[in-house]
Amino acid sequence: MISRVIGFEKGFDLSTGNYFETYEVMLPKIDKFDLVVKNLAVSINPVDTKLRQTGKGTPQPHVLGFDSVGIVMQVGSHVENIEIGERVFFAGTTKRFGSYSEQQVVDSRIVAKLPNELPTDEAAAMPLTFITAYEVLFEKMGLVPKENQNEGTILIVNGAGGVGSVATQLAKWAGLTVITTASRKESKAWSEKMGADYVVDHHKDLTKQLKKIGYSTLPYILLLHSTDRYFEEMSELLEPFGHLASIVASNKDINLAKLKNKSGSFDWEYMFAKTDYDYDIASQGAILELLVQLLQTKKIQSTLTKIIPGFSPEAFYQAHQLVESNQMIGKLIVHY
Repeated sequence: MISRVIGFEKGFDLSTGNYFETYEVMLPKIDKFDLVVKNLAVSINPVDTKLRQTGKGTPQPHVLGFDSVGIVMQVGSHVENIEIGERVFFAGTTKRFGSYSEQQVVDSRIVAKLPNELPTDEAAAMPLTFITAYEVLFEKMGLVPKENQNEGTILIVNGAGGVGSVATQLAKWAGLTVITTASRKESKAWSEKMGADYVVDHHKDLTKQLKKIGYSTLPYILLLHSTDRYFEEMSELLEPFGHLASIVASNKDINLAKLKNKSGSFDWEYMFAKTDYDYDIASQGAILELLVQLLQTKKIQSTLTKIIPGFSPEAFYQAHQLVESNQMIGKLIVHY
């Protein structure tokens, strides 16, 4: 089966021009757990822009894209409870051609069915960020993934971004008090809309601002921006036996010894670790099933804020420009 894809030959900076091109590729033969999905809408994540710059990832042409909503066109012999013609959504894997494609092959164990009442565009914005937030809160920090079954306070650095917007909502659902950081009027308003109890300005002294609202230490801290910049200060703010987590790679060694005498934990979260290492991958499909329930019951709202129409190199170039501007609030999707 042949599919049109939007890809590129070598990593490139946006300032040098638009090197996205349209290609036709042969889809791989499906495995027993696989689906062939016709993509309807995909979201653009910061990881897309990083992979575009480096050119690392799939064989040439590089075809990026992770989040998608699509229609099932073909199913493998061991696929259960998913039928041709149903809508599904997923966050993909780094090991295969991505969702900047009209059709793609995806493992059925990392997808969930999407009920008719949930809009395609709103759902496409959610999988990668929801799985990331879920894994860091409940699988790394050890919180209980049930409504109002936890207590304490979490600080989320960069609360208005894609993961921050979801993590705020999930932490509130789970019972935590949520403090986020934001600097612009728009991002502060968005963070409050997502449920933040307090918003502090990351351009100012965070420790002083936190003390003003009554917090000298915190049991949970989540870094969604600049691990290098914040690690020292957050290590001081972390309370004994607390959890400090990050999803952002560090450009230099971080001094974990600072956490030793507090019995503090440092938790890395990388959503693709499970599919990269074939580790408990079916758990990601189950996490998305919870997302469906939370969207249906309106416990969580989609973080979609912008739609770019069209399956074209120009649409993806524009989308990457917006995401790379560091001005994005919520999530951006390209609708095919």
